[in-house]
Amino acid sequence: MFLICLCGAWIAGIFIGSQFDLPLACVFFGLAPIPLLLFHRYRKKVILVSLCIFIFFGGAFCFQSSLPSDDEDYLGYYNDTGTITFKGTVSRDADVRDKTTHLRLSKLEIEIDGEWRDIRGDILLFVPRYPEYGYGDFLLVSGEPQTPPVFEGFDYADYLAREGIYSTMLYPRIEVLGTGLGFPLLEWLYSLRNDMSQTLAEVLPQPQASLAQGIVLGMRGNIPSDLQDDFSQTGTAHLLAISGLHLGIVAGLMLATGSRLLGRRYYLYIWLALVVVWLYATITGMHPPVVRSAIMASVFLATEFFGRQRSSITALVFAAAIMVGINPQILFTASFQMSFLAMTGLIFIFPPLQNLSRNAIDSRLGGHPALAPTAGLIADGFNVTLAAIAAVWPVVAYYFGVVSLVGPLATFFALPALTGIIALGILTGGLGFIALPLAQVGGWLLWLFLSYLLLVV
Repeated sequence: MFLICLCGAWIAGIFIGSQFDLPLACVFFGLAPIPLLLFHRYRKKVILVSLCIFIFFGGAFCFQSSLPSDDEDYLGYYNDTGTITFKGTVSRDADVRDKTTHLRLSKLEIEIDGEWRDIRGDILLFVPRYPEYGYGDFLLVSGEPQTPPVFEGFDYADYLAREGIYSTMLYPRIEVLGTGLGFPLLEWLYSLRNDMSQTLAEVLPQPQASLAQGIVLGMRGNIPSDLQDDFSQTGTAHLLAISGLHLGIVAGLMLATGSRLLGRRYYLYIWLALVVVWLYATITGMHPPVVRSAIMASVFLATEFFGRQRSSITALVFAAAIMVGINPQILFTASFQMSFLAMTGLIFIFPPLQNLSRNAIDSRLGGHPALAPTAGLIADGFNVTLAAIAAVWPVVAYYFGVVSLVGPLATFFALPALTGIIALGILTGGLGFIALPLAQVGGWLLWLFLSYLLLVV
């Protein structure tokens, strides 16, 4: 409880720091409870309150110090001022859409008066699909940086700022100066993901192929716009985004399935869940939101490994506080919030659901040694997904505008498909490295789940 209070004060301070510009002197409010130390009976509480106040204002100043400064060393300074020339490296896998490709450039150098100088900040380029650019390409770019727009009902500028991007550029002139300058492991991971995406495209028809690429690999650029509209209108758009929801489902599903199939001896089921979680994070490209989700899932699994299930929420809050301290902006991202809530769903909602289903199965199928374990396995998969989605629902309602009964109902019926799509999608994509005919067999099974999801939506 002591650690939860301190972490809660830190996170609350970061939130307040995003809303108000507090003077540094506020930190001395932490000294206010000190005289109460004379009362020995309340000494521990006084120390806790004093520490919480110090940490609260420390969090506020941490957020304020993370904001970019508006000077010549910051890329946003040149927004809407005309054409500039700069060099930078593509720091993420290219996000290919129907007609355009989105490139994120980092490690920028800008040309000023014939001299090159380093500059802080990342920029998002919107370029044609061809010629193709990839992770690790070193580019010379000339164009007009712009302040990201604010649309009605969606603050795109704020969304990009949370990702560390404060400038955009439309169709600039580009010259490739070099390739293969990225981190070799990430370059291999992006290549792996692209190969799996190609396998899914070869063994599945459309729109099932693009839907599988979006749900399993996080590559949503090829999903038809009308299908995306259908997901938005039915309140199931969150199912398309790789987030803590997906990692929570994977972790909980492997934990429940592994414990049933392997037993709880030697904790093999936990190691299996841990391997699968990071394998899934690897397959999806190790993007920062996915890595954060995998870290939270790992913390949850670690408490299970050490037999400290009652301390799960403490460990989870501590991990969240550490990540927010490293990058205060992530507190306001949907991916971080969904990751945290999905794990809390596994901690608080899944156990009672599991107990209810086990009691029901034992009372009805207790005499059938073959049917009872199978029914329990299916029920656990459903309960894991239901627990994760129920926990993230407030965030889904806020970010995706789901306020009617249609969204929860559609999501409820989509639950069986989501678990199967994730599991079979990974299997099918992996089989493509062995033999395409094997992947085709997996593709037939995957098609059934995808078609069911399309029917629900």
